[in-house]
Amino acid sequence: MDAPVIELPLGPVPPPLRVVAGGAVRVGRSRVSLDLVVHEYESGMTPEEIVAAYETLLLADVYAVIAYCLRHRDEVTAYLMRRTAEAEALQAKIEAEHPPVSRAELLARRAACEN
Repeated sequence: MDAPVIELPLGPVPPPLRVVAGGAVRVGRSRVSLDLVVHEYESGMTPEEIVAAYETLLLADVYAVIAYCLRHRDEVTAYLMRRTAEAEALQAKIEAEHPPVSRAELLARRAACEN
């Protein structure tokens, strides 16, 4: 007797990643960034813990993203470095346009508003 033939879909499956305005990469249909998933995974969280922490993620998507990152380590590292540089530049721009306010100045402003 012949064993039944089981057909499994073995074709390529694109990673559940999408690029949104501004160049950020999001996971699946969620708003969770690739940056965040990579950071949490590299910090020791399991895919199950990541899904529990960010409930809009699907477990299969998190596993697929981790597999993608492991297969494309250089490209993902370059993307993450670029995103970090962009974030640092934006933070520097904001801080230059809006210098930090001292506690004394904040208290003086509050006192002025109360009078």
